[in-house]
Amino acid sequence: MNGSLSEHKAGERRFTLYLPPSYSPDSSRGFPAVYVQDGSSLFQDQIKLLESTFQQRRLPELVLIGIEPASRLDEYTPWPAASLSDRFPDFGGMGYHYLSNITNRFIPFIEENWNVAREPQSRGMIGASLGGLISMFALIKYPSVFANIGSISGSYWYENAAEAIHLSSLKPGTARVFMSVGSEEGCEKQSIQRNMLRNTKQVHQSLKEKGFTENQLCLSIEQGAVHHRKYFCQQFIIALEWLYGKNRS
Repeated sequence: MNGSLSEHKAGERRFTLYLPPSYSPDSSRGFPAVYVQDGSSLFQDQIKLLESTFQQRRLPELVLIGIEPASRLDEYTPWPAASLSDRFPDFGGMGYHYLSNITNRFIPFIEENWNVAREPQSRGMIGASLGGLISMFALIKYPSVFANIGSISGSYWYENAAEAIHLSSLKPGTARVFMSVGSEEGCEKQSIQRNMLRNTKQVHQSLKEKGFTENQLCLSIEQGAVHHRKYFCQQFIIALEWLYGKNRS
């Protein structure tokens, strides 16, 4: 038996819901829920691989909620910043408003309507690029809500982002953070995006200095990888395995 993918709306917010093979609304146990940025783009082509990890017991069965952004340049950025190109609008910096909406309205809607676990240890947020950036800020802003963060090729080149994370009062608690970046990301850029690899390493070091242990923090540097969805999708399954898999202690 396979899981199911379906499209839904919560108010004006569209989302794709993945329910794993053994999902039941009447099960005595709630399933871990992972809130994913950019709709189903990270997992829609990965379902077969994902379900094979369930069958091999490398991962517990998970519910995935792919949240569609209204405007990712606004919702996935923590404060306003100038565009890097005349071809794109400025970054709107509505990230904290977005995270408030997801935490206070969207997640309660999901938890009221589907059988998902409600404790932070089972709740995750994951995204790629700007989605990876705002996922990290979800932990900073709502550390008691999310305990599993996946930041795939997070846009830590973003103006003052690495510095803000370094200066934040974030404490490890029970949180676990998976970070990944390609070794070639930003190499061809002339803008501040050329600092992608360096800034990702800087954020990783900041979290270590805040007390995150090896069991709580992983940085995967993928040799030869560039900033591309193909690599994001590969890292998505790796991130889930590290955050929720059998080696979790």
